[in-house]
Amino acid sequence: MFKILLYPISAIYGLIVSIRNFLYDYKIFQSNEFEIPVISIGNITVGGTGKTPHTEYLVELLRKQFRVTTISRGYKRKTKGYQEVQTDSTATAVGDEPLQIKTKFSEVQVVVDEKRVHAIRKIQQQETDQLPDVILLDDAFQHRSVTPGINILLIDFNRPIDKDSLLPVGRLRESKWQMRRANVIIYTKCPQEISPITRRIIMKEVYLRPYQTLFFTTMVYQPLTPVFPGEAIETPKLASDKVGVLLVTGIANPEHLQKYISNFTENITVLKYPDHHNFNASNIQQIEQKFAGMETAHKIVITTEKDSMRLKDLDLSPTLKAHLFYIPLKIKFLDSEGKNFDDKIVTYVRENKSNRELHKRKNRKVN
Repeated sequence: MFKILLYPISAIYGLIVSIRNFLYDYKIFQSNEFEIPVISIGNITVGGTGKTPHTEYLVELLRKQFRVTTISRGYKRKTKGYQEVQTDSTATAVGDEPLQIKTKFSEVQVVVDEKRVHAIRKIQQQETDQLPDVILLDDAFQHRSVTPGINILLIDFNRPIDKDSLLPVGRLRESKWQMRRANVIIYTKCPQEISPITRRIIMKEVYLRPYQTLFFTTMVYQPLTPVFPGEAIETPKLASDKVGVLLVTGIANPEHLQKYISNFTENITVLKYPDHHNFNASNIQQIEQKFAGMETAHKIVITTEKDSMRLKDLDLSPTLKAHLFYIPLKIKFLDSEGKNFDDKIVTYVRENKSNRELHKRKNRKVN
């Protein structure tokens, strides 16, 4: 009954989004193009589709050959405007996902700004030898004030959008027909193998256009990692050690991680908080009480890498610090499709970087 009441709101929301897209499509609203190659990574739904692991994949791919800058709005940070993320920044100041990227790739420039156009223009004012060769825009599929050279759309394999509805009835930020704006569509969180018939069904569902390429990725969990390496107990092996787990998450879809951990132990206590939750003293007290109440001799607290960015800034007890671990995530392309994806991305950056440098040389000659 309650859901029925949301349909008029969903219709109004859909109308507003459609008008906005129409105004951009017909160039009534301006979309800015830049000399620096720009790659956008985003989704069409609310909730986790794996944007951060895919952004990290791109950073890892490109940083060996090019100077890379990532830009995001820094969701739920308590600051405003343009900020460059440092390795000693806090999640409160810059957001958990940008801090996670900077922590992993300290040499990469990571910027937060709710206005991407402003961020890019500010970056362009840097010294020539500091200018990036490529900019990665995180969570920017709906941010149409920037025209990316490659627009990557992520779709959760387990939450097909053709069966979904617009907000607030469903999880869609905009109509599924806006998938046409993507150059690359990636189905994420896939099982390790997908049958040919499933692929054909998906290709039909997304109505793949000639200029679009479809890929499939799966999540690969990495070994347990202590949040506080200098204060941690010896890292247990989930596959062999009998260990009780308190799973603490503040992400959109923790079920995938919980299912993974359940492969190793049935002794799981779960504490779920909202996505990007800013943990407070009361939450920490709750976590410590739950952990103390677990009747298991060998026990640990497991969280996500993103959540660890927020938890490590808080006043935790020595016991909690010693037993707090996270599980990093990486993505893997199915059926050796990764090489085709890598070639597409690297070729785009290399060609556009070369065109930009040639343009600058010609301008210098003219002047």
